[in-house]
Amino acid sequence: MSSSILFALLLILPCQYSSSFSLSVEKLQEDVIVSPNGTFTAGFYAVGENAYCFSIWFTQPVDKHGHNATIVWMANRNQPVNGKRSKLSLLDNGNLILTDAGQFTVWTTNTNSSNPLELLLHDTGNLVLQEQNNGFILWQSFHHPTDTLLPDQHLTRYMKLVSSRSKSDYSSGFYKLFFDNDNVLRLLYDGPQVSSIYWPDPWLVIWEASRSTYNGSRVAALDRLGKFHSSDDFTLRTSDYGTVIPRRLTLDHDGNLRLYSWKHGQDKWSISGQAKQQPCKIHGICGPNSICSVDPSAGSRCRCLPGYSRVNNQDWSQGCKPNFQLPCNNTTESRFLFLPHVAFYGYDYVYHANYTFEQCTHLCLRLCKCVGFQYYPFEPASVFRCYIKSQLRNGYQTLDFTGSSFLRLPKSSTFSNENPIKDNGLVCSGNRTQLERPYTKGKENGSVKFMLWFASGLGGIEVVCIFLVWCFLIRNGKHLGSDTQGYVLAAATGFRRFSYSELKQATKGFSKGIGRGAGGIVYKGLLSDNRVVAIKQLYEANQGESEFLAEVSIIGRLNHMNLISMWGYCAEGKHRLLVYEYMKNGSLAENFSSNALDWGQRYSIALGTARGLAYLHEECLEWILHCDIKPQNILLDSDFKPKVADFGLSKLVNRNNPNTSSVSRIRGTRGYMAPEWVFNMSITSKVDVYSYGIVVLEMITGKSPMTGIQKADGVDSPNERLVTWVREKRKGSEVESWVEEIIDTALVSNYDRNKMEILATVALECVEEDRDLRPSMRQIVERLQSYEHDS
Repeated sequence: MSSSILFALLLILPCQYSSSFSLSVEKLQEDVIVSPNGTFTAGFYAVGENAYCFSIWFTQPVDKHGHNATIVWMANRNQPVNGKRSKLSLLDNGNLILTDAGQFTVWTTNTNSSNPLELLLHDTGNLVLQEQNNGFILWQSFHHPTDTLLPDQHLTRYMKLVSSRSKSDYSSGFYKLFFDNDNVLRLLYDGPQVSSIYWPDPWLVIWEASRSTYNGSRVAALDRLGKFHSSDDFTLRTSDYGTVIPRRLTLDHDGNLRLYSWKHGQDKWSISGQAKQQPCKIHGICGPNSICSVDPSAGSRCRCLPGYSRVNNQDWSQGCKPNFQLPCNNTTESRFLFLPHVAFYGYDYVYHANYTFEQCTHLCLRLCKCVGFQYYPFEPASVFRCYIKSQLRNGYQTLDFTGSSFLRLPKSSTFSNENPIKDNGLVCSGNRTQLERPYTKGKENGSVKFMLWFASGLGGIEVVCIFLVWCFLIRNGKHLGSDTQGYVLAAATGFRRFSYSELKQATKGFSKGIGRGAGGIVYKGLLSDNRVVAIKQLYEANQGESEFLAEVSIIGRLNHMNLISMWGYCAEGKHRLLVYEYMKNGSLAENFSSNALDWGQRYSIALGTARGLAYLHEECLEWILHCDIKPQNILLDSDFKPKVADFGLSKLVNRNNPNTSSVSRIRGTRGYMAPEWVFNMSITSKVDVYSYGIVVLEMITGKSPMTGIQKADGVDSPNERLVTWVREKRKGSEVESWVEEIIDTALVSNYDRNKMEILATVALECVEEDRDLRPSMRQIVERLQSYEHDS
């Protein structure tokens, strides 16, 4: 077994808390932890201008300037801290925390112990927090990987590797390695708009991919000799297998899972194995409306389709946009451009076997959603298959593909394949740019020093502050407010502080209300940069500004495709406003009333909503309860993808005591509230599960839970009638027919009965009166995802 070393610094932090030791970002060279054999180092690592992450890296190899270390783990990859007064501190209560500028806690182990503790960096690269007297481990970095797996480190069902955004941007990217609910190790592209499995090849049956689903242990590991093996029978050996040298398994920013080896004397790591031999078949690598091709000398390269241009010249993941508008239902105003050996995986609007080229062409012309089609022979029957494409994603060009694609263009266009848009090297993201961050220093040496400083430097500080504000405004071209804490918040969370006058002008004097709830009124607005936004004006304005900013900073850091994005806030005088992205298709409730949703959209909304809630409950740093899940708080984007809104303020839960909520008063909406609220029980995440179940039943049946509110023993039971009605239908009907008896009449027969049955079953489990019988949101996601993949 490898040895370990204790690195403890007896420093005194500001009086906000008491700590046993700390590491300071201002002492990059001294405040580090080195493993006993010198292989690994832990400390603050610069990831941008005035931006640092607490990290673990291989001490060698690095360049002559000491940069470009090989990072294997990061604590705060998505929220770098500042280069002043930021510290990693072990508190006396046993919690290890990372603070930004001494003001914001950006990362914590959420541990608790009254015994003496030690922080150790092992020769394996594992950072361990344990009790000194008995060696009991409270926390270890091996259980919380980022994008890298080291020898002797296990990847289990509760873990995942997440790629970085690019070579220079260490924040979380779009690719994930994880064990799926069928026990198979998979690679997932989870982009800002779509997500899809791309390894093993999704068109293969599991046994065709040499995988097994019959082992529930869900564990994978890389050994020291160079073999990576998982419980689903996947094995990947390095080309230099058999020697004990430094190794790592990394999910790279381009979505490929690679094994790396480093031999003594080399100045860089060598690739000794990889999961995908054809990198262009990795989903999302070039973004929509683009083609990936392999240049033997330059690697993967991306180019826009003819007639399309790049959305962002620094980020290929955003793909390309059309420079034209296709006619709809006019078969004489379109033409097709031949793209030989080009394939686009997925997003088939319709598929036909044994179709002639003319039939495929005419079919595409008749469909407004058709942007092109794929046509290729299928052996051994020598019949041609026609795939009508509604989106052009995952495009690649290779001679191995015997078919071709045909791009739909306006007839009057002059775009041609003979003069394609110039190729560009694959660039997944540009360098991370960091905002300059000013600070106000806290009290460090007592009241005497503070008074001396105040008396001698007040005038100078005023001049400096005015100068800093002036520089900040000149650099950014926008007024962000005068509060220094607001500057720090804007830099830390990525959204900005608006003035009240700006938001009043954006909403034309708060004249166009688009929603109203218990927390406030929502208005539609147009910012000065022409972004359409939803602005929520909160009713309660009695909250202190510091408390408001602290909570907004937490909400602003949340990032999930099924959560509404917050773009900014206003805290000015008595005014408290939140600025969100605007959702074109309104709320789920509005779409209920118009019967605009088909069965596929309802199932997708149920799954997406569950994903968003699972993130709030289990995946983000702070646990957040929504407490008011209802159709009005589920918003739909232009593609009818759901985003949970109004997860609001003051709903954070202590991870160390998950059975007790900080919620002090009843929240929610009649008809969707769990029994715990009525009977004054402790509030847990299961209240959201209950409300979610009611919403799903409403989507299935088309019946509102508010219909026929009744009283039972003097206690309001607004949703008892809907739940009881569905349960009685299930109990009293044949297994094959009970779903048909509860289905919304607007769906008629246009639905998948098996998927409907699993959705209804899950919903009934969610509304169990005993909360311990309700599934977690993560379990709900896994069950619904399994049926989505099967269909």
